[in-house]
Amino acid sequence: MELNKEIWKNKDIEEFNKYLESIKRPEKIEFAKRTINTEMEVLGIPFPDLRKISKEISKGNYLSFLDSNNNRFYENTIINACLINLIKDFEQKKKNLNKLYIDNWSTCDILSFKIKGLEREYWRLSEEYIKNKDLFKRRVGIRILFSYKNNSEYVDKIFKLLDNLYDENEYYVNMAIAWLLCELMIYNRDKTLKYLEHHNLNDFTINKAISKCRDSFRVSKEDKELLLKYKISFGDGGKN
Repeated sequence: MELNKEIWKNKDIEEFNKYLESIKRPEKIEFAKRTINTEMEVLGIPFPDLRKISKEISKGNYLSFLDSNNNRFYENTIINACLINLIKDFEQKKKNLNKLYIDNWSTCDILSFKIKGLEREYWRLSEEYIKNKDLFKRRVGIRILFSYKNNSEYVDKIFKLLDNLYDENEYYVNMAIAWLLCELMIYNRDKTLKYLEHHNLNDFTINKAISKCRDSFRVSKEDKELLLKYKISFGDGGKN
């Protein structure tokens, strides 16, 4: 199929979905659906193939493609996310992020954010998403904060923001917070250790963060042992 188009019409989108169906990988569908944990129809198309498709679409008017808001399959959301990553204009990117359909961690984590020169704008967007009722929008909000992990001006602000998330009870949001804390430990060791002394995160999240740090090859053996003292033993005075 020709993917380099200046205008994507409804019939082009229908043809595109048929094209995706024609390259589906039935032997990968069940494993992919179980791993991704999505309610969407899954075609089992490998991610490298989806990235190649996105690259071809991007050679044309990919904003026209995104305007179709095509969410027929899970794979559509990955392609859409890859294309959104290419948008440089903040308002245009925000517009497309707002309408991106997400019901799984995978589509969230494909998204990337180039915040240089737009730190305030993306920070406000992160705050907005973290307050969203949709758990995957909240996960995207946390994922935006990863772009600030080595920005000294914002690190303390991240810790302050995280302290407001004690009542977060969604697994996929708390796991993103834990992952973020691991990254902060790697890039801002001293500040992160100081934060762990007085954090206001729930027990599940702090324990997952410590586990991620201890699993990381980027955290020293000494620090992995040091972090054990911050682990919460349930029933021994933890916060929950």
